Amino acid sequence: MSNLLAILMFTGLGVGLASGLPLAFVLGGLAFMFGMYGWGPETLTIFTNSAYNTMNNSSLTALPLFVLMANFLTASNMTEGLFESARFLLGKLRGGVGLAVILVATVFAACTGVVGASVITMGLLSITALINYGYSKRLTAGLVCAGGSLGILIPPSIMLVVMAAMAQVSVGKLFLAAFVPGFLLSISYIVYTLLLCWKYPEMGPALSEEELAKMPVKQRIIGSLKNLVPPSLLILGVLGSIYAGIATPTEASGIGAVMALIMSICYGKFSIEMIKFSVIETAKTSTMCMVILMCASCFTNMFLGLGGDEVVQRLIVTLGLEKWGIFTLMMVVVFILGCFLDWIGIVMIVLPIFMPIMRDNGFDMIWLMTTTAVMLQTCFLTPPVGYALFYFKGVAGDSVPTRDIYMGIIPFVILVVIVVVLVTLFPDLVLWLPNHSNA
Repeated sequence: MSNLLAILMFTGLGVGLASGLPLAFVLGGLAFMFGMYGWGPETLTIFTNSAYNTMNNSSLTALPLFVLMANFLTASNMTEGLFESARFLLGKLRGGVGLAVILVATVFAACTGVVGASVITMGLLSITALINYGYSKRLTAGLVCAGGSLGILIPPSIMLVVMAAMAQVSVGKLFLAAFVPGFLLSISYIVYTLLLCWKYPEMGPALSEEELAKMPVKQRIIGSLKNLVPPSLLILGVLGSIYAGIATPTEASGIGAVMALIMSICYGKFSIEMIKFSVIETAKTSTMCMVILMCASCFTNMFLGLGGDEVVQRLIVTLGLEKWGIFTLMMVVVFILGCFLDWIGIVMIVLPIFMPIMRDNGFDMIWLMTTTAVMLQTCFLTPPVGYALFYFKGVAGDSVPTRDIYMGIIPFVILVVIVVVLVTLFPDLVLWLPNHSNA
């Protein structure tokens, strides 16, 4: 009977999500209804303990501070000057302005960890410029969406903080593990853009000599350094302190928030309104994440308590899957769910079901979380519910047709899958840094 309830509970999850109801309400509501039926009044005690354990998770302390850091950096507008200098510095190359988009998006990602801010900022800065320079609209969409989505993978990332808390692994080690795959993905975007524009120059032409003459070489270099050094120091301060074992991730997040505030002052963007906006946005984002986490914890406890883990294990046995077959199934499930859910929904649904099975099969949790985080890049890029696509469309308006947006992201989704395969075949790409750090 309990197994039947677990199946009905998971079915109800699919129906609730398909109906468009908020994720927290679906998870919490199903947990309460099935818990009361299966466990009775004891459900309330389980809910209380789940909420307390979530709020008492020390790993999550870093989350609001990293969000605050991201909001301070977004307000500083440091990406404007960096993109302006980088597009002239790389403009002689075919696809050079596209490379500038990826490079600036990578730096911004390493400073913020918020996809919405990255895609919107890069879209506002680059869409008009790319189209005016003759870039393919499909390539423009792919560059901005894929580059902006790096913010959720390259540390510091709020997604990695949440995943570390769920897997009960070190946030610092997970940050270091995601560092190489994140930049490997960025490099793969750059190589693809270079090769594409080398073969098809009309898709990403080099800037004309007249255009390049608007900014002297010396000014390009000085401008790039001026806008690149401060965020580089921020990244070094946050990740370097974690790597060296000088600070915990929570302490590093505080360092990052202070450095981001100082940067906003140096860039002349500091104001009481900026502080107010940043704090309010941080409170909204942090509250949303915590409520979803608490409801997801209640759902997971009820699902497992009603025998949901046994149902999944029997299904895997029925399919005859071995260790790597189970891993492949997990990645396929993450990819498919990414077409319909955002990262937090996928993390809350998939990890509690698969993590115990993957642990029993001897998978390293740091490696597994990082590989899953790479695959989660696709949830921002795959229609019909790819959030980066909606952010891009909101900025681009009618200048880029929806069909071109969808077609433009396909090569970048393929590149994400290729990087997943690479980190699977060569796990040291993920594990070398955390295994050689003091974090």
